[in-house]
Amino acid sequence: MKTGVARARLFVLCGPLSVVALLCPAILGAPAEPPPGRAPVQAGFAERDITPALGMEQPGNYGKDYHRSFHDPCKVRAGVFDDGIKRVAIVGVDALAVPRHLVTKVRAGIEAKTGIPAGNILVSASHSHSSGPLGMIQPGEYDHADELVKDLAYNHSTTADPGYLLTVEKAIVDAVVWADQNKVPAKLGFGRGEERQVAFNRRQKLKNGQSWSHSGVGNPEIIDYAGPIDPEVGVIAAWDLKDNLIGITVNYACHCTTNPGGISANWVQYLEQVIQGGLQTRAPVVFLQGACGDITQVDNLAKFTRPGGEAMSRFVGGRIGAEAIKVVLGLPTTTGATVDAKSRVWSIKRRVPNPDKVKAAREIVEQKKEAADPTTWAFSKETVLLDALIRKEPEAEVEVQTIQIGPAVLVSNPAEFFVENGLRIKEESPFPFTWPVELANGCTGYVPTEEAFLPSGGGYETRLTSYSNLEITAGTQMTDTGIKLSKEHTPDPEPRFPEPPPFRAPWSYGNLGPELE
Repeated sequence: MKTGVARARLFVLCGPLSVVALLCPAILGAPAEPPPGRAPVQAGFAERDITPALGMEQPGNYGKDYHRSFHDPCKVRAGVFDDGIKRVAIVGVDALAVPRHLVTKVRAGIEAKTGIPAGNILVSASHSHSSGPLGMIQPGEYDHADELVKDLAYNHSTTADPGYLLTVEKAIVDAVVWADQNKVPAKLGFGRGEERQVAFNRRQKLKNGQSWSHSGVGNPEIIDYAGPIDPEVGVIAAWDLKDNLIGITVNYACHCTTNPGGISANWVQYLEQVIQGGLQTRAPVVFLQGACGDITQVDNLAKFTRPGGEAMSRFVGGRIGAEAIKVVLGLPTTTGATVDAKSRVWSIKRRVPNPDKVKAAREIVEQKKEAADPTTWAFSKETVLLDALIRKEPEAEVEVQTIQIGPAVLVSNPAEFFVENGLRIKEESPFPFTWPVELANGCTGYVPTEEAFLPSGGGYETRLTSYSNLEITAGTQMTDTGIKLSKEHTPDPEPRFPEPPPFRAPWSYGNLGPELE
């Protein structure tokens, strides 16, 4: 198996003046000052290339597939914020997921080189299905099991590449270290936009009383979508004190499954491309995936044929990027922002498959693969793997973390998190800007709402596999914990534009009625 070769690519922090400064320099106004005795906030951004080699596994399915072509680079993008008292680091990775053991290693490496506490570092995956092999089965994960199980895990499942894990580990550490070493006094802006045309709830209510995933365009049994979407485009932008844009963070909830063809950051490449092109900058764009466990670009209630692949990738990323630009062009800024981090780590039980189901599944996978229905075989394999996993790890370690940056809070979890729970976090958080970040600091698979497990629920996301298996209340536990942690912070006031000067006189050219002659 080929291993990845780290190709460090570095972008200078202070690039050309942004469009904000070039076209409308007054829009930023005078930034709000930090509280008395508080130093101006500092920020730094960096990125590194983690493009996998051709021939490596392409993640995102229950069987093996391999990259045969290249489309665009995969990256690690990082931002560091420092209020003079505490520092936090946020990392976005073009990956299907970031395994917990990798997060532990990079946090230790970053803390050793920068002093940023491990608990103040957020590492999240974009969930790109066209990225490199960081998941799903980890090296040595099933070494405890019998030969059949090991064969199923290592030879018939998507597996992480040991060399590529090392490549990504080094890239994350290097990016955060560079961002920290090159941070500068900054002005920060916080805002939100709305994009409703690229994301859809992928579960549909059917006439049979259940809710299924991807029931199919034109299916006469569909009644309606089974849940909402979250259209918010969340933005944190950072400029140096000369109005050079140094980095942007964007949060949005939609699966990265557009797969434009070959190795790719998925639609995130066009998000980055549009923002950097529109703002005439090379400043890194840190993307943080929102609560999109049941959100996708596929509209199962579409009234017309929608594009796929390259065209859809450009459509999704381009529209979200364009909305982010609109937000950036109208942001008031502040040079004072509190940064803080809190987290809770605990264990959640796994759902245990019925012994009769395990027995039947084992009988199926012991036969020739070609003799079974592909879907039946794949999920029988998953049942056998889950049974072996539970014997070793009946519970999964889970971390929910909050990162405060001024009036914004990032509330992260390690799941493919249902949007309903993400919306509840936003509603109950005390912050003016609250952005859930899924698949962060580990990966626990799909975590639906409790309602999805009722008789009226169902669908793909509730299926019991070695990837998705936490107890039914897991989503509620993570949601409650995120809300609780957000309330332990004190939000900064939202930056405001300066008030207009006192009125003196109307414009002398226009202070008269209509002239008819």
